[in-house]
Amino acid sequence: MNDDQRLRYSRHLLLDEFSEAAQDHLLASRALVIGAGGLGAPALLYLASAGVGAITVVDPDEVDLTNLQRQVVHATDRIGQPKVHSARTALAALNPGVQVEPLHQRADEALLRREVPRAQVVLDCTDNFATRQLVNRVCHEAGVPLVSASALRFDGQISVFDPRDAASPCYACLFPPDTPPEEARCALLGIFAPVVGVMGVMQAGEALKLLLQSGPDGRWHGHQSLAGRLLMLDGRNWRWTEMRARRQPDCAVCGGHEPHAPGH
Repeated sequence: MNDDQRLRYSRHLLLDEFSEAAQDHLLASRALVIGAGGLGAPALLYLASAGVGAITVVDPDEVDLTNLQRQVVHATDRIGQPKVHSARTALAALNPGVQVEPLHQRADEALLRREVPRAQVVLDCTDNFATRQLVNRVCHEAGVPLVSASALRFDGQISVFDPRDAASPCYACLFPPDTPPEEARCALLGIFAPVVGVMGVMQAGEALKLLLQSGPDGRWHGHQSLAGRLLMLDGRNWRWTEMRARRQPDCAVCGGHEPHAPGH
């Protein structure tokens, strides 16, 4: 790191768990963020501010006035712009040392099979069940950890699915693909803005921990991720509920199948 970077990340370097090697590892890492909306917006800001050196962000939509109640990476003067380009503008202003790759398209299978193996962690910030299942399947096959969250009305939930851990369930273990829920979107049911902010910030926190645990500094190995745990938040009273989850032997994605070793 140079002197400007040491100053920028000085509050990290004051933590017992951090070293320059750990921060350098973040600077050399890549995160893939799928969705630049309510969850992706705060997640992107904290990934960039923390110094994740390369961030690929995927979203097919443009910024709309209704987004600005909660999608804090966007701004009024960028209404009508692709969300990925708006996000790149905001992240460049926050931390010009971070490389942001915007992909203004839907996260289809071809894109995911190309982009997931390039990343060391994937954040699913979408609101579509079929896309979540596809992201989970590609992450499992590529051996890349996945941080998944959702939020609607006053409720949020978050977990980590880590195919590198033989005991970790995948998303399909908790939410089988053949039993899709009734689609519910905030455009129809609403969302309390701080709830989606909390969940997106937590996604960034889990992603940073996963990146640091794979780095050269062993002091991060004692920090437990949310793999095997589903945290649920009731934003009406800020009450958390934790549910333990196990890999299901009959899971259509991970049951009886070993993931490929990551190629990085």
